[in-house]
Amino acid sequence: MAKLYFYYASMNAGKSTVLLQASFNYRERGMRTMVWTAAVDDRYRPGTITSRIGLEAEAHVFAAETDLRGAIETEHAAAPLHCVLVDEAQFLSGAQVGQLADICDELDIPVLAYGLRTDFLGQLFDGSRRLLAIADVLNEIKAVCGCGRKATMNLRCDHHGHVARAGAQTVIGGNDRYVAVCRRHFTMAMRNGRLPDFRRAA
Repeated sequence: MAKLYFYYASMNAGKSTVLLQASFNYRERGMRTMVWTAAVDDRYRPGTITSRIGLEAEAHVFAAETDLRGAIETEHAAAPLHCVLVDEAQFLSGAQVGQLADICDELDIPVLAYGLRTDFLGQLFDGSRRLLAIADVLNEIKAVCGCGRKATMNLRCDHHGHVARAGAQTVIGGNDRYVAVCRRHFTMAMRNGRLPDFRRAA
């Protein structure tokens, strides 16, 4: 039976790179994939997954109202799909995660979802919460804090090193807005309101 996979990580762990490599591996063997990304992520060209190391690929775009099951079923009926891959999976709704599980269970197509586990306040995204609850396989993609420990948290900051401690859950950005840190330095930064000096705080 096909499985629902959730690959989660902090910012800048290479999630999109891993997704693009997985899709390439299927396609290299003559298998069809369907790749999705979130409409809300407009850092690059719409409908494109772009990794920080320069890899990119065209993708279907999902929004809150997107019927993923219907779209995937239509694509599969036109020509069999061998895998569905979803980038920015934290932006899925709980219902959409359920649709992806149905794709695995009823169409026997594996689904690989890649996304953040928590936001800049250390709270779960809705899509991530549901994926953590029902995915068949959970895999953590490792990132590194400035101190050398494993980065598991995301800090939102400005160019002066001030850390956001309130605000909207979703503010799109990359290295210019977010820093991946370990839990120790996340706690320190939230307490002090500033990015840690890793040279002294490690």
